[in-house]
Amino acid sequence: MAAFMSPLGPQTHALLRIVTGLLFFCHGTSKLLGWPAAFPAELNGLLYAAGAIELVTGALVMVGLFTRWAAFLAAGQMAVAYWMAHGTHGLFPIANGGELAVLYCFSMLFLAAHGAGIWSVDAARGAS
Repeated sequence: MAAFMSPLGPQTHALLRIVTGLLFFCHGTSKLLGWPAAFPAELNGLLYAAGAIELVTGALVMVGLFTRWAAFLAAGQMAVAYWMAHGTHGLFPIANGGELAVLYCFSMLFLAAHGAGIWSVDAARGAS
């Protein structure tokens, strides 16, 4: 029964990359451009840097270009974000509001380890 999705492994890998990259990119556009929704807090230098990282790495991961490096940087940013913004309010993500940071961190870590997969610029240039 568990093998029924096995033939779709490459496609679901690509979809995970595309959707994760798109959503991460939107966090960057929210901070830097106020689109599709304005970031709810006033930005300081650290949040501008976070927005720039999210914008660039999200776009790279979404299209699958330099995916391993971009995803590794994004995973690191999310680990730092978790411990700076959430980890000081309790250990468990469900209690401190850090679930999204943890999910982004480990999704990006997966992509850093496994590469872009199909439907990517990396695959097209033989560098996946």
